[in-house]
Amino acid sequence: MEVRIRLQKAGKTSNKRYNYRIVAISRASSRQGRHLELLGYYDPAKNPAKFFVNYEKLAQWVKKGAQMSDTVRSLVNKSKKTAVTV
Repeated sequence: MEVRIRLQKAGKTSNKRYNYRIVAISRASSRQGRHLELLGYYDPAKNPAKFFVNYEKLAQWVKKGAQMSDTVRSLVNKSKKTAVTV
């Protein structure tokens, strides 16, 4: 079973902007299909956009062979660049 890490529509706000979940899902499943595990969320409607991902779970799935979609890869790379290390 091939696994992808991608965005899944979660809901919409009053102005028809969608919120997204970051999920590990079988490649054969549809975008709205049943996911294997919830890894985070992305809300582009907020200013600034809200993004959260559990990096430990993400790393476990990538280690198992899951591939990230281009959009998720871009969001993760941006969040790592803007993260503040204390």
